[in-house]
Amino acid sequence: QVQLVESGGGLVQAGGSLRLSCAASGRAFSLYDVRWYRQAPGKEREFVATIIWRAGTTNYADSVKGRFTISRDTASNTVYLQMNSLKPEDTATYYCNTRTYELTAYWGQGTQVTVSS
Repeated sequence: QVQLVESGGGLVQAGGSLRLSCAASGRAFSLYDVRWYRQAPGKEREFVATIIWRAGTTNYADSVKGRFTISRDTASNTVYLQMNSLKPEDTATYYCNTRTYELTAYWGQGTQVTVSS
C-alpha cells in the first residue's frame, strides 16, 4: 500500500505562484512514477505532469510547459509541483497519482487551486 497526501493548494491571483506537495508513505520504495492530474468543475480529469521516481525524468502537458515544474525529494518521498504564471484556467482540484512496480495505482485526496482574474 502507498498513501499519498497532497497539500499546498489555495487562492492566488492570476500571475501568481503556488507550490503543491505530494507526500508518499507506505511502500514508497516501490514507486515507478508520480503524476499530477487536475480536474475542473464539469470537465474530465487531465494529465498535468509526471516524474519517473528513480531517474527523475519529467514530462508535461502542453498547457503547463514553461510554467510548471515537477520535482522530487527522494529523502522525504515527496513530489512537488511548482506552478508559476498561474492563469484562471488553471483553477481545478489537483490530484497526485502514483504507479508502482507492482503495477498498482494510488491516488491522493486532492487539493484545490483557485486562480482569480
